[in-house]
Amino acid sequence: MVASQKKMSIKTTKSKRAMDETSFTEDVYDDSYKPKKGPSPPRQIVWRNVVLMSLLHIGALYGLIVIPSASALTLIWTGVCFMISALGITAGAHRLWSHRSYKASLPLRIFLAVANSMAFQNDIYEWARDHRVHHKFSETDADPHNARRGFFFAHIGWLLVRKHPDVIEKGKKLELSDLKEDGVVMFQRRYYKLSVLVMCFVIPMWVPWFFWEESLWMSYLIPCLLRYAVVLNASWLVNSAAHMWGMRPYDHNINPRENKLVAFSAIGEGFHNYHHTFPHDYATSEFGSQLNVTKGFIDLMCYFGLASNCRRVPHETVMARVKRTGDGSHKSG
Repeated sequence: MVASQKKMSIKTTKSKRAMDETSFTEDVYDDSYKPKKGPSPPRQIVWRNVVLMSLLHIGALYGLIVIPSASALTLIWTGVCFMISALGITAGAHRLWSHRSYKASLPLRIFLAVANSMAFQNDIYEWARDHRVHHKFSETDADPHNARRGFFFAHIGWLLVRKHPDVIEKGKKLELSDLKEDGVVMFQRRYYKLSVLVMCFVIPMWVPWFFWEESLWMSYLIPCLLRYAVVLNASWLVNSAAHMWGMRPYDHNINPRENKLVAFSAIGEGFHNYHHTFPHDYATSEFGSQLNVTKGFIDLMCYFGLASNCRRVPHETVMARVKRTGDGSHKSG
């Protein structure tokens, strides 16, 4: 009995170590990638996505126009839904599950999974897998939203065409055991479509209609369509604008930039040169909670005992990297 318990304990320890190892290696840039010789594969447009994204943005534009007709409570609720959705991506799919930059308790992981479903940007498993591929093979054909293919492709175009074969190939080779062993991640993946229907559309629309008698039409246009489109575009700006415009104080050899506008709109995800240089830092920035609501949220969760083990890069390490590979634009230290 004791022997079997020891074996189980050893297996659990190895499993935890494997999860930690994954966070250290699977999001680290790999410069060994070489594009395949020969002609590039033909671009295949996914017309269903083109139609759906067009309709979404038309509806969101109409929602923007009718904002003056909405009640103050509906606008406040829209802001709440925006923040929950955004945290499901930034604090959840990104900093927790893609990079393992901190540890979250079960209640927090459940909240972030629910919030991620409200954001409707693929389930956590797929989002984290593709994001790790993005870091590991950034700005190559294996990068899902390769910014070298232009702003439109990096922003939304990558969702309107079939993935490049190299993205699929490299994604299959990643070690994703930490995601597969996370019950919350796999539960959300199993029931993703239902969770999206409820969290992204039904709840945001139902609350204003039921509690303060907002019209269903207004509730659908603003807390649903407009909020969803704004969250999507804020997230996409990290892939597009933050890979094209801004300074590179930490590593001038890579494309990602420091972009304060993106940091503001994506609640802290715009310090992108820092993030790609130090992907395991839970703050994704050298400057604490400045323009970084996500870091403030994680710190708050730590205060309440729901998060822990936040990984940070020592200031000395940051400054050494600034001197070695920065573009000279660094302003602190």
